[in-house]
Amino acid sequence: MNPILNVPIELRLTVLGILGAFLGSVINLAVYRLAWHRRRISPLAPPPDEAPARRPSDRIPILGWLGLRREAPLHGAGFWIRPLVVELVAALGAAALYWWEVEQLGLIRPWVAAPSSTVLHVTYLLHVILLALMLTGSLIDVDEKLIPDAITVPGTLVGLLAAAVFPWAMLPTVAAAAIGPAAPGPPAWDFLRLSSPNPWPGWLDGFPSRGSLGIALCCWWGWCFALLPRTWYARHGQVRALVLCCARLRRDWGTYRIAALGVLGSLGIALVWGFGIERWAGLLTSLVGMAAGGGIIWSVRIVGTAVLRREAMGFGDVTLMAMIGSFLGWQPCLVIFFLAPFAGLAIGLFSLVLHRQSEIPYGPFLCLAAAFVVVRWADLWQWAEAPFSLGLLVPAMMLVGLVLMAGLLGLWRAILG
Repeated sequence: MNPILNVPIELRLTVLGILGAFLGSVINLAVYRLAWHRRRISPLAPPPDEAPARRPSDRIPILGWLGLRREAPLHGAGFWIRPLVVELVAALGAAALYWWEVEQLGLIRPWVAAPSSTVLHVTYLLHVILLALMLTGSLIDVDEKLIPDAITVPGTLVGLLAAAVFPWAMLPTVAAAAIGPAAPGPPAWDFLRLSSPNPWPGWLDGFPSRGSLGIALCCWWGWCFALLPRTWYARHGQVRALVLCCARLRRDWGTYRIAALGVLGSLGIALVWGFGIERWAGLLTSLVGMAAGGGIIWSVRIVGTAVLRREAMGFGDVTLMAMIGSFLGWQPCLVIFFLAPFAGLAIGLFSLVLHRQSEIPYGPFLCLAAAFVVVRWADLWQWAEAPFSLGLLVPAMMLVGLVLMAGLLGLWRAILG
């Protein structure tokens, strides 16, 4: 990666801006192709039957949408504005994120020794992938109030694979072994581990520690269980509901695909457990982050549904947060969980007052909080290190937060009447 740093930063940012614009075109294509109601709006897709053939210039990111305004009678006035903005934001965001993470070392505290350029560039690449997936899911959630598994499931697999292959590209922290008055030079870069900021315990090591393998497999199969095509009709009793649920699972081919995924994933986990050292720490951290992220939102969904007496949050938010956790780990997921409601509450009150609309998609707020955590990680971790060092008190604080949330939801229900 060192030859890349020899290229002038202005040229690097320009190239990344152009590539980001093309990435924005792919995001727009995915938004219209992966939605429940598919639309042939993207110039990368075949044109609608009523429209003339598209021109080669239509496929130029950003500028191409100015020519596609001629399709307004088919798609609606101003349909081209949002996809144009998406590509512009992707272009500027790709360049700005590179400038922040690689050029300015924005993820690193001033007194921490910088990692290799390989680590910086792989970290940047993974964050671009995560942000692109979150932007795609958020736009579909805004349009249809759902987040397709076609985004979150492959995204989760990418996060797990990246953690197993190159764990040093996860969010950074300070190597515990380098802290202290006897440490030579500045503390070293280390990736955020399952036990951070506390030292890594020996029982979480790979082979022959069976406890760590058990935790990893529980997280993996819990995620696979969450993906199963389940239905639960309890109007005729719980036993009847269980029989109907099992019958559907047997008939649905999705059950067997997920079972095959579970078996293959278990073999891959066992392989990393048997031969990995740092890679096992990365994979285990990613798996627990996936389970914690999805589990937090699943708990919120259950509590909210019980209090509001209707579905409080779609299951797509659960798989979305699991994907985020696979990239970032469980500690950032807790920070995201506490940050997202502030934006959600503000937008929710605004929507309720102006439009009398009490239902808003929550996925975009989770993604907005996750993007903030990624960009401002150095400052957030410096603040969060002390609370996360409390060990078992952290889950207890989460339980208290769920109880408080139930009370707030009850108050919200009383306000709505």
